[in-house]
Amino acid sequence: MKKLLFSIFVLVGFSHTLFAQRVENFKLQDIITGKEFELNSKSNQKAVIIIFSSLNCPFSRLYEERIVDLHKTYSDQGYTFVMVNPHFNMEEGESKDDHIARSKSRGIIFPILDDSQQVVARLFQASKLPEVVVITPSQTGFSVVYKGAIDNNPQVAANANIKYLDSALQAIQNRRNPSPSSSRPVGCNIRLTKNN
Repeated sequence: MKKLLFSIFVLVGFSHTLFAQRVENFKLQDIITGKEFELNSKSNQKAVIIIFSSLNCPFSRLYEERIVDLHKTYSDQGYTFVMVNPHFNMEEGESKDDHIARSKSRGIIFPILDDSQQVVARLFQASKLPEVVVITPSQTGFSVVYKGAIDNNPQVAANANIKYLDSALQAIQNRRNPSPSSSRPVGCNIRLTKNN
């Protein structure tokens, strides 16, 4: 029994490590506009929502409309949305022109960032596409308040009865900590390159 309790304690402690840490500043280039996005420039926002995504992942495509809807709901209330593509230019269908075409057809008007060096994916220990990380600012910097899935039904949006990201943003809006603070993301694997 003692061994079991110790194992649970270690597991919980390990999973909590990311949430206890402050988030380092990072800078990435917007794939479409070429402008630089810097995290520290968003310290006046209530939260920054980072969505790891790619054009070729079918799970990412399933969530595009839901992400656009969430952006429409929260963007004018002090929430910054960015998509981060750790597979940018790694394969056919992930080029700048492909991103421009997809953004126009899907109504994506927020930044899509080039993380082809996979610095930000490693920073947040992201493993799936899509996977979301919500970070909030304070006087001591940014910290992670939610990490995981967008909701519990990738295939059919109408059948999702646990909307993790929406609930997390509502909690922040009401000055509460999101609960749960994490969930298991489902989707395509992020292919981390060995030379980064």
